[in-house]
Amino acid sequence: MSHILAGVFGHHSDYKKLESDLENLGFGTSDYIVYLNDGSGNSQYLASVTVNDLNQIDLARNAFLQNAALKSYLFENMKINETNYDTIKRYIDARNRAEIHSSPEIKIKTSSDGMNSEVKF
Repeated sequence: MSHILAGVFGHHSDYKKLESDLENLGFGTSDYIVYLNDGSGNSQYLASVTVNDLNQIDLARNAFLQNAALKSYLFENMKINETNYDTIKRYIDARNRAEIHSSPEIKIKTSSDGMNSEVKF
């Protein structure tokens, strides 16, 4: 069964370079979809790639990293023809809500002496 690796890319990333990199790694044009927010290459965008094994996952993930992906997500047992922008975005939003974010360090002040039977005046 195939899986989908989706990535969120910043406005400084060029989607044409990502497409070229994926094709140079052996992914066909039917193996990936780039979802653009508008017609320019200077806005944030989303991409999804069909991957079938660990090697392809690593190849696609490295291409994402080289193209400044903000974050990537692996969706198992999903085909590219089952996806669209709204579906991928909904799954990404659900994953982000479920993720446990780190909280600031909590410091608890405790007594350095501890309790003892001595009474001090």
